[in-house]
Amino acid sequence: MPEIQSIINDFGLVAHPEGGFYKEMYRSKTIIKDTKGLDRKNAYTSIYYLLAGDDFSSWHRIKSDETWFFHQGCDLLIHFFDHEKNLQSVELGLSSKNLQATIPENTWFAARPTDLTFFSFVSCVVSPGFEFEDFELGDRQALLAEFGDSKENNEAIKRFTRV
Repeated sequence: MPEIQSIINDFGLVAHPEGGFYKEMYRSKTIIKDTKGLDRKNAYTSIYYLLAGDDFSSWHRIKSDETWFFHQGCDLLIHFFDHEKNLQSVELGLSSKNLQATIPENTWFAARPTDLTFFSFVSCVVSPGFEFEDFELGDRQALLAEFGDSKENNEAIKRFTRV
């Protein structure tokens, strides 16, 4: 897929630990404190993010809200577990006519392109700003223990974790 390699090269994307490719585009110079006044963080950060083919964003969670904005390619399907541990999905893109979606802080989520022969190119904004120490990659056995009470959940957990 030459178009995918062109996007990676043109935007200077590098491999992301959860899958796909990314590049941080902005880190706010405004520093904020958490509600307890202890932790100081950038107000927000933004990245470009690319998922291509059958690659996927593995189950992960971060300590901040993350808003995804669609740019190009096929729609992107974001899966997440809600407060009641139910598997939910939101589709992002032109086909769904939904160009942005927000995943709340501390929510386990994963994503993949809807067309496994194409790509999805998006931006993600995290507020308070993203730090890798706030990033937790999902462990398959731990996720199955917490959310694996249905066939649908089990399949989604296995599909979006790497062993």
